[in-house]
Amino acid sequence: MANETEAIRPRGIAEEGELFATHIGGSAVIEGVMMRGKLSWAVAVRQPNGTIYVEEHDLEHPANPSAGLRDWRRWPVVRGCVSFVESMALSFRAMGVASEHAYEPDDEPLGQDAADGLAPWMAGSVVLGTAIGLALFVVAPAALTNLVLGDYSSKGALLWNLVDAGWRVAIFIGYIVALRLMPDMLRVFRYHGAEHETIHCYEHGEPLTPENAARYSCLHVRCGTAFVIMVMIVAIVVNTLIPVDALVAAWGITTGIGRFLVVVLSRVVMIPLVAGLAYEVTVRWAGSHPENPLVRVLLAPGLAMQHLTTAPPDAGQLECAIRALELVDARERREAAG
Repeated sequence: MANETEAIRPRGIAEEGELFATHIGGSAVIEGVMMRGKLSWAVAVRQPNGTIYVEEHDLEHPANPSAGLRDWRRWPVVRGCVSFVESMALSFRAMGVASEHAYEPDDEPLGQDAADGLAPWMAGSVVLGTAIGLALFVVAPAALTNLVLGDYSSKGALLWNLVDAGWRVAIFIGYIVALRLMPDMLRVFRYHGAEHETIHCYEHGEPLTPENAARYSCLHVRCGTAFVIMVMIVAIVVNTLIPVDALVAAWGITTGIGRFLVVVLSRVVMIPLVAGLAYEVTVRWAGSHPENPLVRVLLAPGLAMQHLTTAPPDAGQLECAIRALELVDARERREAAG
């Protein structure tokens, strides 16, 4: 069993005692867990009546290693941006499934009219969420740094960006702590822990049971939290290299507010590049060099942050994670068997 599994899955950063590092990952949703593999994704949601609702879908753009760099979506840096967008879209789809079954007294699917009515609401939620995210993690840190150090200058760019990053981390930690104070969100964090423990159990080659999974850690080196922290680190380097003074001079800007807007705009424009570079570091480079001590150093902040973004799950939450992972794994085994 272990040898067969290891043969069809690429190695990555393995924990101590793991037989292999799977490419399967996932995320927590309302009262459930979504798991994603190479060919499909599945979500398992605990319904009000205590049963688990499961749903599986093929991926619209399954991984195709043979395409190599011929597929522009697999180009370095670009692939990170594509992966981020696809993951966000998939998460929204999974959250839609979860919201439909976590709180409803029956399992009847939404009608087409109802689904069409939800589409504008979902689109509006994405726009509003993006605006709030930019305000919290781009505009607010820059404004606070301006108050502390004064207007941005390329001569002191490194110090300015380090302080800016410090504010961003502080706001992020405060945001997560505030979410943990909400009972519903704390349950989501427990499902996040269930996702990690289940994947650990799977990677150790043990039967997927709540009892086995519960013996493992809620922390996992391949968690998206590590990616978020790496984005903040890479942003320091990228933002420091932006020639803000030259842009201000070229555009004839003479006011402090104008300079501040240039700083904010440059950060927004650089988000795809920052995300792509962070992906190359955390997923491509770190995943290919598990023996490098620098890998553990770079991923340590992300692991530490998971103490806030995960929480120990109960047996029922682990059951949801297991059901979702089993569906994705079974789909890939059928494909491998021909």
